[in-house]
Amino acid sequence: MLLAHPAVLRDLVERHAALERAAAPGAADPAIRQELADVTYTLCVSTGTRDLAAALRVARHRLAEAADGHEEAPLTAGTDRDR
Repeated sequence: MLLAHPAVLRDLVERHAALERAAAPGAADPAIRQELADVTYTLCVSTGTRDLAAALRVARHRLAEAADGHEEAPLTAGTDRDR
């Protein structure tokens, strides 16, 4: 399974938290609710999970691993010149 880069996960977790605050009960802005749904979906896809709680748990675990220096070397794609 491909793993999202910690910077991507950090951004998604932070955006999700901000959007949840903005979409607090009583806030009816459909654009914010849609963006929250989009970020939730992206978090799930990026972590290989099917629900928000699991996605946040996996993302936070990966972020902790990266902070502890256990981050794997990133995969790099070759360019046409490499072929």
